[in-house]
Parts: sequence; C-alpha cells; structure tokens
Amino acid sequence: MTLSIDKSKTLSRMKILTELHGAPGFEDDVKSYLKSEMSPYVDDFVYNRMGGFYGVKRAKSKNSKKIMVAAHMDEVGFLITHITDNGLLQFTNLGGVATDIWQGQRLKVKTRNNEEVIGVVANIPKHFRTGNEGAPKIEDLLLDIGCESEQDVINRGIQIGDTIVPDTPFTQLSEHRFASKAWDNRYGCLLGIELLELLKDVELDFDLYVGANVQEEVGLRGAKASAELIDPDVAFVVDCSPANDMKGKQNLSGELGQGTLIRIKDGTMILKPTFRDFLLDLANKFQIPYQYYMSPGGTDGGEIHKANIGIPTAVIGVCARYIHSTNAVFDFRDYDAARNLILQSVKNLDDEIINTLQYK
Repeated sequence: MTLSIDKSKTLSRMKILTELHGAPGFEDDVKSYLKSEMSPYVDDFVYNRMGGFYGVKRAKSKNSKKIMVAAHMDEVGFLITHITDNGLLQFTNLGGVATDIWQGQRLKVKTRNNEEVIGVVANIPKHFRTGNEGAPKIEDLLLDIGCESEQDVINRGIQIGDTIVPDTPFTQLSEHRFASKAWDNRYGCLLGIELLELLKDVELDFDLYVGANVQEEVGLRGAKASAELIDPDVAFVVDCSPANDMKGKQNLSGELGQGTLIRIKDGTMILKPTFRDFLLDLANKFQIPYQYYMSPGGTDGGEIHKANIGIPTAVIGVCARYIHSTNAVFDFRDYDAARNLILQSVKNLDDEIINTLQYK
C-alpha cells in the first residue's frame, strides 16, 4: 500500500511554513520547524557552518551512495538600516525585489526578542502628489510602525540590523489556488518534510539527505557549503519559480495548474540530457503532469552541480505568480505533481542509474 498524506495536514504545514519569518541570514524559525517535523523520519542530522542542515535517512549497508534533496529556507526580505527622528524605519533589500510594489503594503519586523511588529510602508496620497514622482528606490521607502520618535522604536525592541518580511496570511482563493508570501521557497521545505514522511516505511539502498540551505535569495550563498559537506552522488533541488501566464501561456515560462516544472535551462545550470530523460520517463510512467521550463534566474542547483568533481543535479520545481512580493499565487495540483515526481525519482534510483547520471 502506498502511503499518502491527508490534504488538510499538508495545508496546515503550508500555512505555518509560509507565515514564518525567514529573511536571508535569519532562517532560524524555519530551521527549528523543519527539524521538528523531520525528526520522526530521519536517523540523524548534519549541519554546515553557514546554517544549512540536512536530515539523513540511512541505508542498512555502510558506504552507500548519497542522494541529496535541497530546498532553501530563506525568503526575500529587508534589513533595517536607519531609524528616523520621527520613528520611521529605513531599510535595504535582502534578495531581488521590484521597487514599485511595496508602498502601502503591510510588513512585519522581527525583533531581537523574537517579537513581531507590524507596519505599513509609507506612500504619498494622491492629494499631495505633484505628478513628477518616479518609482522609488528601496532606500527611499519608509516603514511606519506607529512610533513617534527614534526612542519609541528602540523601546519596542527594534534595532538597526533587524529584518523585515511581508505580513501576509496564508489564504485559500479557490478550490486549487492559494496566496501566501514565501512560497519561494517554503514549497521546497514542505516537500522535504513530506518526502521523508512518504518514505518512512521504505528501505532505500542509499543514504538520503533531505534538508535546506540558507541565503539562496542573495546569490546562492549557502548551497556550496551543503554540497561540500554531504558530497552527494546525485542531487535534486526543490525550488519555486516565477509563472508568467497572467495573459495566457508564454513559451516555457510557467503556467499554473499544468504540473511540476522540468527546468531544462536557467542562468546557472543546463539540465543533463540523461537526467532529463530519467525525469521524463518517470513522469510519463506514473502519469505525473509536467511542463518544460526555462528561466533567466537560477537556483541552488547552479552551485551544487559544480561542487567537488561535479554532481548531477536536477531541479524539481513548481511555478507561482507574483513571487518576490507580498503575495504569491500558486496551485496545489502543481505541488502534488512535484511531490509525486520527487518521490518516484528517489524510489526508482539505483546504483546503475546513479552511474549513468554521473558519467553518461
């Protein structure tokens, strides 16, 4: 009998993960939740010194091959750089964000005491506009948390260097579609937990490392340390990509509800033909919906596949609209397809296929 996970359990995890505060370099809340959820299904954890960690499901035999499934915990956010005399916060971005979408949005600051303080990004009402206003720079934006002075801000436990992320509740929009912040990449974090749960009664012939890196959004910084720590034979990256289907289907740029992404090329990696065919054969055999995808951006795969003497790497992704903003919109069916593809990929690997992926 194949194990399945109740949808309500998955949705509960989705809500918790997407609402957690995890700006690049400040991923601790996400890490502690992931560890608590993974613990029942792994033999031990390994850590690198940047903050990344992996749960290990070990094979019976020693010196087995190693398979890595890598997410990233961080989300795009901001870092406080200045507190004004009248109690407003200036900030700089952590990760790639458009500058013209933040005015009027609700964001939340995480203090050193782990408290969250909600604010609104200042904007100029139409009444006071001259008509000469251009798109603001991030450094020109101000977060209003209702304080009246710099001391007022400090008294609330907020200091320069604290981080800010959107204040967005996880919301169901329709039967299959949801809105949240940070689906890039709490998708991958969720997938890691559920992959381990689905494999809890399955004996694998290799050691399976499932976990997450830090600081992907600021230049794939945490991936190399994880790849060097584990030195896997094969790696899967699970990450979320931008959909561009609001005006209908665009070539290879992601369409909601059309399945998991087979990412054949991006700005950091080209999918190896043998790995592509392995994924396509599984998707067709198990009737898993998929779509080809290309992106100018990149994922942690860009660093992992170059590490050590080369690590065959594939990205198993989903797409979402409006990522790197306050609300991403995504389709549960795409998540379901990706979960199925990573599960079948892991279950169908053996030494011969691993060797083919490495050297053919």
